[in-house]
Amino acid sequence: MSRILVLNSGSSSVKYRLYDGDDVLDKGTVERVGEPGGGPADHESAVREIIDRLDRTGLAGVGHRVVHGGRRFSAPVLIDDAVVSAIEDLVPLAPLHNPANLAGIRVAREALPETPQVAVFDTAFHHTLPDAAATYAIDRATAERYDVRRYGFHGTSHSYVSRRAAELLGRPYAELNSITLHLGNGASACAVAGGRSVATSMGMSPLEGLVMGTRSGDLDPTIIFHLRRAGGMGVDEIDDLLNHRSGLLGLTGANDMREVLARRDTGDPAAALAFDVYCRRITGYVGAYYALLGRVDTIAFTAGVGEHAAAVRSASLAGLDRLGIAVDPTRNDGAGDRVVSPEGAEVAVLVIGTDEEREIARETREVLA
Repeated sequence: MSRILVLNSGSSSVKYRLYDGDDVLDKGTVERVGEPGGGPADHESAVREIIDRLDRTGLAGVGHRVVHGGRRFSAPVLIDDAVVSAIEDLVPLAPLHNPANLAGIRVAREALPETPQVAVFDTAFHHTLPDAAATYAIDRATAERYDVRRYGFHGTSHSYVSRRAAELLGRPYAELNSITLHLGNGASACAVAGGRSVATSMGMSPLEGLVMGTRSGDLDPTIIFHLRRAGGMGVDEIDDLLNHRSGLLGLTGANDMREVLARRDTGDPAAALAFDVYCRRITGYVGAYYALLGRVDTIAFTAGVGEHAAAVRSASLAGLDRLGIAVDPTRNDGAGDRVVSPEGAEVAVLVIGTDEEREIARETREVLA
């Protein structure tokens, strides 16, 4: 049962890993899926291309990342026709991602009919959220009718990073309180108490929470009404604005933090403001999650920005010394999984490279076992 294929389908790419135990035998990413002049015409073609090129000897199972599991899926599950149908029913909650995930599932089941397949849900890790964290303060009947609640995302990343933090610190996972900060083009924060997600910044969709590459994160809902009434903007246009033309891109014209930092260093006021807005939002969530947890053992930065932008790490935690939170400038400039807080700090600040595919493989093995 050691060889596991992991398929991670995004809106325009498919990433794959072939594991034998903890060893990666093969890996790659098919980019620009469905784009004119780009890669394969669709996700089905991309997954067929991947499966055809692989050595499938001894393959024990396939683990599929599925973005939205809704209320139904609180853990990874063995895929059958009923599970596929349930994931299809959840497409309205994740219209950009669940269809791509389903395409990978369909092709893999056809190509590997004797190989068990497992769905691992981004939202499942957050099913431990208490009702007070998952419930929005709107009319209850309306919320129940339309499945309005906080689901949370990046669950496989937050699960992996919080578990890895316990390993780095030599602490039992079940006793560790951590704040994990997944900062990439998409970004989210999570409070993890003893291996259980108790708060997370993304909500019913990945739009809520931190400032992101192209997403606004938190905003006053009245902005939407104002844009509709005063600006005459349609719902789809506002959706596009908040998801694809906001965040760092909306503030600076660039969604890549590396470019924002480079322009900030040259004195660009728009880049400087965007950096401050981005980091201030993180600081607020760290403070809020510290209060919710009551005790924080570690704060872990991960994903592209979290792992590589030292300036973001130091600015996001600046001024929190009285909470036992600080960043050592020398350690902060290093590389790899490491502690970046000063020696003896009350709260260990870590940098950890996320590995969602490895977490999907681990959870797939648990289901198959």
